[in-house]
Amino acid sequence: MTIDTLNYLQARDPEDAHRAIASARRHGPIALGPLGPEILGYDLARAVLRDPRFAVAHRAAAESQGVSEGPLWQRITSLILAIDGERHHRLRRLVAKAFTPRAVARLDAAIVEIITELLDEYTPAGRCDVVTDIARQFPIPIICTLLGTPRADWRLFSDWVGDISKMFEFNLATDGPRILQAWQELDAYLEQMIARRRNELTDDLISDLIRVEVDGTALDHDQLLILAVTLLGAGTDTVRNQLAAAIDVFCDHPDQWALLSEHPELAAGAVDEVMRYHPIGFSLARLATEDVELAGMRVPAGTLVFVNTAAANRDPEAFPEPDRFDIARENRSGIMTFGGGAHYCLGSHLARLELTQALTVMARRMPNLRRTGPAPWPSMLGVTGPSTLPVAFD
Repeated sequence: MTIDTLNYLQARDPEDAHRAIASARRHGPIALGPLGPEILGYDLARAVLRDPRFAVAHRAAAESQGVSEGPLWQRITSLILAIDGERHHRLRRLVAKAFTPRAVARLDAAIVEIITELLDEYTPAGRCDVVTDIARQFPIPIICTLLGTPRADWRLFSDWVGDISKMFEFNLATDGPRILQAWQELDAYLEQMIARRRNELTDDLISDLIRVEVDGTALDHDQLLILAVTLLGAGTDTVRNQLAAAIDVFCDHPDQWALLSEHPELAAGAVDEVMRYHPIGFSLARLATEDVELAGMRVPAGTLVFVNTAAANRDPEAFPEPDRFDIARENRSGIMTFGGGAHYCLGSHLARLELTQALTVMARRMPNLRRTGPAPWPSMLGVTGPSTLPVAFD
């Protein structure tokens, strides 16, 4: 079987990336990308993410970058994102209790207060940079409220998370020391916090994770620590970038921004449509644990396969008129942005709540939104999004 080649990673505009993907998909649901085979079709992407023959690939990805031992390796391979099988299932059952819609709903008022405070500084002037002034500052206070950390320490967490998140950028050889230092400092902070909570439980996520128990089994100290780090990393960089990417999309579709302002009840659907249209991650790496045949292509054991969820979100077989941005769209299929199968994103309820409330408040308070300068994306690799987004509004 012959497959098309595809390279979109250095695109500075996601639409350029999607044009390249659409061209490759016309030749079949698999293309050969610069890092390995990429799954482009919705049905095949969904199948691979649910197939136990494909393991999560954080270990293999780290090894491919020259990291196969030492403290950074130990941390990366301990993440719930990096384990499979019964160990992953048991951990997920324990943690899932703390991430139900009811559990995260208690943050609703705090989310509205935080986005409102951020906007208060810029609405009088009617202009700001959405990336630096709003999006980068938005999720950290929410996650810290969830964890129960004091307001004075929010900036510390923001800096630590910014460094730790570099582990997903396929540049561990350069970023490794910086990632490890930030991770060690965060671990030291959380160690003290967990010790205090064990003596006096409160109404926060750390306390919830200490309380949670399934079949007489509770989380041990190391598991608590790594889960708290995972939450901080997964719940901040993603939301920061997705909020900025959302506003970037709305700048190109002012009619949809006006519609959201007039009909805030469309906000939840708008969040799904933004994440379908311009998600801030293009692919999820998986490792074939045995020889597998995909759409007529033989994938040998040990092959890194990239499930291109952004491509799946634009598959016309799943989403009619996929290149049309419509916040009132009635999706025939569920978006793939949160992944699928056993590793479907645990924080999806919280991310949706944060983005829904942020867009609701911003649409009301930033009418006639327009871009006032370029908004390039650094690349389409790892967690990404516009690096700057200057806007004006009435």
